[in-house]
Amino acid sequence: MVDAKILVIDDNKSVLSALEILLQFEYKWVKAISNPNQISSFPDLQDYDIVLLDMNFSAGVNSGNEGLYWLREIRKKAPQISVIMMTAYGAVDLAVKALKEGAADFVLKPWNNDKLLATVKSAHELRKSQKQVNQLKQKENNLKQVINQNSNYIIGNSRSLNTVLKLVSKVAKTDVNVLITGENGTGKELIAREVHKLSGRNNEVFISVDMGSIAESLFESELFGHIKGSFTDAKEDRAGKFEAANGGTLFLDEIGNLSLQAQAKLLSAIQNKTIVRVGSNKTIPVDIRLICATNVNLEKMVADGLFREDLLYRINTIRVEVPPLREREGDILVLADFYLKKFTVKYGKPGLRINQSAQEKLMAYSWPGNVRELLHTMERAVILSEGNILKPEDFLLQTKSAISIDTGPETLEEMELIMITNALNRNDGNYSAAAEQLGISRQTLYNKMKKLGKE
Repeated sequence: MVDAKILVIDDNKSVLSALEILLQFEYKWVKAISNPNQISSFPDLQDYDIVLLDMNFSAGVNSGNEGLYWLREIRKKAPQISVIMMTAYGAVDLAVKALKEGAADFVLKPWNNDKLLATVKSAHELRKSQKQVNQLKQKENNLKQVINQNSNYIIGNSRSLNTVLKLVSKVAKTDVNVLITGENGTGKELIAREVHKLSGRNNEVFISVDMGSIAESLFESELFGHIKGSFTDAKEDRAGKFEAANGGTLFLDEIGNLSLQAQAKLLSAIQNKTIVRVGSNKTIPVDIRLICATNVNLEKMVADGLFREDLLYRINTIRVEVPPLREREGDILVLADFYLKKFTVKYGKPGLRINQSAQEKLMAYSWPGNVRELLHTMERAVILSEGNILKPEDFLLQTKSAISIDTGPETLEEMELIMITNALNRNDGNYSAAAEQLGISRQTLYNKMKKLGKE
């Protein structure tokens, strides 16, 4: 007994009785009505899985127009129902017309019981498939909402920040590629998310990829996907980030960390708007809005032969420069207050406030780590606070003299930090060049920076 609800609509009482008897042994719920006018007020029509609908209800009429009219009415009220049309007057053009109007199938009277049951079974399978598709679409939409949720906000009202946001609002309405530049910790990903949020793709997914954290050997697999068996650990087919972002926005952070070989592959995907999974020769079209970000001088990298000039042109249609925190006059205390409220709630320390001297200390500091450094500073101060007032001594701020060889590092981590900092300074923030100078891979350098809390 199949758990499905079937509605039979026919003005012939003998037809109704015959179908009820036939179907009740196969399906749990069978309802029969003789007047199609009941459709307009039929309760819970959308809960039915299948409708068997006669095409002619008036004596002497065999055009099928009445059935087509009621088919349209049913689909208005319950578009997911599988409707099977029934008529004693078979004509190919009538069947085609019914299918174009959305009917699932067409049955001629008198019917063969086995064929009719097979038709109903197929219609029920179609109904189940449509339900599954709708459920998957709902899950997909829910997943997109979860992925696109962003608990971080762009906080501040300084002139320099407002200038950036004004540019973002203009750029977002287009579909051009955007390059976001700025120091570490300035909030480049937040700006990228703002572009996505204000764009026509905001109902689609925003995929963020940290290019500095992807090993060279996994670059193609991560971005373009792979097929089962294409390499040792490829146990199943997998879509890459380009496919995952199809229809939405792909954000490639730390784009300056790519090797020249990886740059060539990325350029090909951007130019052709297609990708090929590792181990496959099938091209897959992709439709993405590309946003890239970097904290290095790409023009200098081009001059040094470390970055492809044609790739720079491709990703740099519009450039958005995110100002460092020290240039966002007035925003330091606004951000400090925002994070203070956030962390007092998180750590259960209500009533905390920053006194005047501490505010002046925060304002006077240059914030080399920008907003990210301010966030960590506020969190640390709230965690370690012992009273209701945060004083200057509660804020442990680094100075350049605190990270230099003259201070005499006492641990290997301190020495590593000094060497890495000096190498990056000498190479204008270029990870690849700094890594080569230090005698380590770019991935190892990036991992060390993460471990030291500098990324």
